[in-house]
Amino acid sequence: MARLLPRSLLPRGLYGRAMLILIVPIVTIQLVVSIVFLQRHFAGVTRQMTDTVEREIRLVAGTLDNPAATASDIALLSRRLDLSVSRPPQRDPVARRLAFDLSGRVMSDELTAALPGITAIDLSNTRVVTLWLETEAGLAQIAFDRRRVSASNPHQLLVLMVFTGLLMTFIAILFMRNQLRPIRRLARAAEAFGTGRIETYKPAGATEVRAAGRAFLEMRARIERQIEQRTMMLSGVSHDLRTPLTRLKLALSLQPETDETRAMLHDVAEMEQLIDGFLDFARGTAADTEPEPVDPVALVREIVDKAQRVGQAVELGACVGTGTAPLRRLAVARAVENLVGNALRYGSLARVSVTMEADSLRIAVEDDGPGIPPERRDEAMRPFIRLDAARNQDRGSGAGLGLAIAADVARSHGGRLILGDSTGLGGLRAELVLSR
Repeated sequence: MARLLPRSLLPRGLYGRAMLILIVPIVTIQLVVSIVFLQRHFAGVTRQMTDTVEREIRLVAGTLDNPAATASDIALLSRRLDLSVSRPPQRDPVARRLAFDLSGRVMSDELTAALPGITAIDLSNTRVVTLWLETEAGLAQIAFDRRRVSASNPHQLLVLMVFTGLLMTFIAILFMRNQLRPIRRLARAAEAFGTGRIETYKPAGATEVRAAGRAFLEMRARIERQIEQRTMMLSGVSHDLRTPLTRLKLALSLQPETDETRAMLHDVAEMEQLIDGFLDFARGTAADTEPEPVDPVALVREIVDKAQRVGQAVELGACVGTGTAPLRRLAVARAVENLVGNALRYGSLARVSVTMEADSLRIAVEDDGPGIPPERRDEAMRPFIRLDAARNQDRGSGAGLGLAIAADVARSHGGRLILGDSTGLGGLRAELVLSR
């Protein structure tokens, strides 16, 4: 089916495609039966009935041609044959037939072939057949009941077939909805888990769907355990490291200030920054609650104002659209702050802009730094990755977690992080695309 129809004409959802699989065979069978079987059947019946009427008309024509036949003889014969015979006042009869009258076409062809004297047949009245027959005594008009040459009520069978087809289609739709409902529930639960939400789900439906549901629950449980273990491990390691670092920082602060002590204090501060980065990456969105309505423009303006108060070169760019979006406020703020910090680390100016669309939210951070080559942008979003030797701890680049945290936050909101070139500043453009 996918090869017979263009992709644009095929339903995108499983429910629509299942309905297509059900309806197309039913409609095809109805058409085949209606056109091939019924048409041939009623055409054959019409020919047989027309043969009988043709013999009666031939008998009436012979009587009309007989000079000895009187008007009473013709009237008596007409009553016995249930035919109406008269002399028409008009001399130019016109053949008429409805376009959809298929059995009328068969009857006309049969009568015309059997009786060459027929000049015209009028089938405009679906109840009466009127024909004009040229005899030796002149033109005769013969009328009879249409039911004598056509199968009675053929439309009833067609209506019954259509009604039965619609009824079975409706029953199939109800059955299919019940079968697809567990699959759609499973899809919603998987989509919710992909955005960081836990939705109650119980396997139901057919055996295969139940198996897929149980596999999903087991997978979700394993992922939750892994996330919890990662968070606990990094939190524990970071907590254990903070104690000796605090003692070391206190001991250094008591020493006379020299170049060596200042360098060591710088290293201690660098290690504290690394630990904070580890905690941010390990925490992810766990510290936030469920998504809540947040004004993205107000959130970004707050982040920009906070950065400007501490003397950072950050400016607010274009803000397109108004309204709120379901966001984890702390996680999104952390992601934007990481992108701003990354922009200021490799550039001298950062610009933050917001675009709210019908189904998505875009928060872009641009800088005037060297940017990232297109072939290495996917690598740059991996955790603990620093692209070149110039981006080392001496420049305060951290552990290479800024873009990884932002990408993780974007995925938890059903979106992604897109890296590109800044047209305004000439550096890197990091864009958080979040679904609304």
